[in-house]
Amino acid sequence: MTSAHAVRDAFPDGNPIQVVAHRGASEDVPEHTLAAYRRAIEDGADALECDIRLTADGELVCVHDWRVNRTSNGRGAVSSMELADLATLDFGSWKGQHTDGEAPDTTDDERSSVLTLERLLELVADTERRVELAIETKHPTRWAGQVEERLLELLRRFGLDAPPPGERSAVRVMSFSSRSLRRVHTAAPELPTVYLMQYVSPRHRDGRLPAGVRIAGPSMRILRANPGYVARLHRAGHRVHVWTVNEPADVDLCVRLGVDAIITNRPKQVLSQLGR
Repeated sequence: MTSAHAVRDAFPDGNPIQVVAHRGASEDVPEHTLAAYRRAIEDGADALECDIRLTADGELVCVHDWRVNRTSNGRGAVSSMELADLATLDFGSWKGQHTDGEAPDTTDDERSSVLTLERLLELVADTERRVELAIETKHPTRWAGQVEERLLELLRRFGLDAPPPGERSAVRVMSFSSRSLRRVHTAAPELPTVYLMQYVSPRHRDGRLPAGVRIAGPSMRILRANPGYVARLHRAGHRVHVWTVNEPADVDLCVRLGVDAIITNRPKQVLSQLGR
């Protein structure tokens, strides 16, 4: 198990690896539910990761798949449903979490209702300590650029579209779509963007990223196969946020390579392994 001393050695400037709760504390609580994010905050996660999709009536909801079939008792595409339709579905019972004796004090509604991005932003705003957000735009979608427009509109309402002078942004936008990140960067240039990668294309093997992007988001599979890629990204001036890191051996590898953030379904366990 990695010790706190090893973590400090990996980060001589004193900055620890940021632990990001992937879809909330999604190993223990149904993903993308308010209860999952409450649990992640209670577990001490530094940041929360969520996926967003636009409903037929223009609401941003936290749902990973383009269809609701896997994570609810309904069927159909998120983009073809209105928020009121999604609100009738159960997004929690599939995981059987009503029997979880260690669950935080949450209501059935928080464990099963569709979560809007607005509600998640409210949760973060009401949290006494700093909790950052990593928001992934899902593409392709029938709504194309409307996703980014609605996202930036919502972030502006919460004062999160640009950081205060001299401070680090509490929000970053992630995507596998460089076009999506370009839209965000053009409209809100101070908002950090993360280019997610399932594989490394030839044009990016030397550490380059799409224009305007300063954070790389490689998969854990990439790091296992190409551990030297982290150093190339750092030499190019980029930070490295790795997904999805659940196994202790993978956490150890991330520490050895000096990554900047670990995105995990198990924030509590990862924090413990890092000596936090």
